[in-house]
Amino acid sequence: MTEQHTVVVIGGGQAGLSISWHLVQRGIDHVVLERESIAHEWRDSRWDSFTLVTPNWQCTLPGYSYSGGDPDGFMNREETYQFVRGYADTFDPPVREGVTVVGVRQSGSGGFDVDTTEGSMHADHVVVAVGGYHTPVVPRFAERLPADITQLHSSQYRSAGELPAGEVLVVGNGQSGAQIAEDLHLAGRTVHLVTGGAPRVARFYRGRDCVAWLHDMGTYDVSIADHPGGLGKRENTNHYVTGRDGGRDIDLRAFALAGMRLYGRLLDVVDGTLRFAPTLESSLDAADAVSESIKDSIDAYIDRVGIDAPREERYVPVWRPDREVTELELPTSGITSVVWSIGFRTDYRWLRAGVFDGEGHPTHNRGVTAVPGLYFLGLPWQHTWGSGRFAGVARDAEYLADRIELEAGVLPATATLA
Repeated sequence: MTEQHTVVVIGGGQAGLSISWHLVQRGIDHVVLERESIAHEWRDSRWDSFTLVTPNWQCTLPGYSYSGGDPDGFMNREETYQFVRGYADTFDPPVREGVTVVGVRQSGSGGFDVDTTEGSMHADHVVVAVGGYHTPVVPRFAERLPADITQLHSSQYRSAGELPAGEVLVVGNGQSGAQIAEDLHLAGRTVHLVTGGAPRVARFYRGRDCVAWLHDMGTYDVSIADHPGGLGKRENTNHYVTGRDGGRDIDLRAFALAGMRLYGRLLDVVDGTLRFAPTLESSLDAADAVSESIKDSIDAYIDRVGIDAPREERYVPVWRPDREVTELELPTSGITSVVWSIGFRTDYRWLRAGVFDGEGHPTHNRGVTAVPGLYFLGLPWQHTWGSGRFAGVARDAEYLADRIELEAGVLPATATLA
């Protein structure tokens, strides 16, 4: 027997739960299918010292907000897991854990056929809420590293103590890579960090968290359609900063002064030798330029609105490389571990629908695809920069719920979707 539902939601993280909350409020029949358990990614795919980089006051989901005693703090891994898991407890969503979706295809009779490890379903609408980070990226030349070097992806890293003794190479300085490098450095390990084009942002400026300034400025509300970078923003790396120990900057130059070894982009591994592009100095300068440009925009906002905020001296680089290291011989380097932190690829092979671009990314407008009844939720820059944050996911979920309600014939045809 094929199970029938108005909506099938795939994914039981904060995105899937958010759309479920709205569907519950509207009385729309649905089921949420989760391959593992609710919110498991927060506990299973983060390192031990992980914290959010967004302050707690910005953690809101539909009908639910952070209610602890530290609104300006940053939840750690366990607290974030409990926040999302606790959200599910507030409205008892129809989540089925341990159910894997193995195939979704358009049905000849309309709607979608959904094949799962627990049988077949049919749905009028499908919401894909599995995020955009599926398959860890490790370059092919990693196969040429010596066999005695431990290799793992950033999603597998937990702590310095779980790595063998010796020095550690971290490849990639986005949010995860920069924070993992800091974690290893604070644990007393000698760290080699390969840098790329990731930008950075100051944690605090002129008396406030930069997130608070940008929130008030409406930066997180600018739609991707109105952003100067356009759809290309969806490919951008997030700014590196940390919420650890109450929040602070991550300054790679200061790490270098303290003994961390920095390199430009990793090109290849040849006969046990790492080869780097001479891009370190330009990468550091570019990251600093982004941070300072954000401060410029904050200054302009303060002046425009007439806010009485303390003045602050601008950042001055504390270190510059004497030379660009372009080769490093692994046998004599002391490196015993490599942490690959260069991102993820999407993997939607189970979803048979003509909604993907040449690189496998879904094409959509605010999560609505060209295939009637098929939606995506929880993607980076789905609608705004804020889409990658809890509050942004909540807003995106409401938009899709309104859309589903309209297409299901519950809302009048003249309804306007905000």
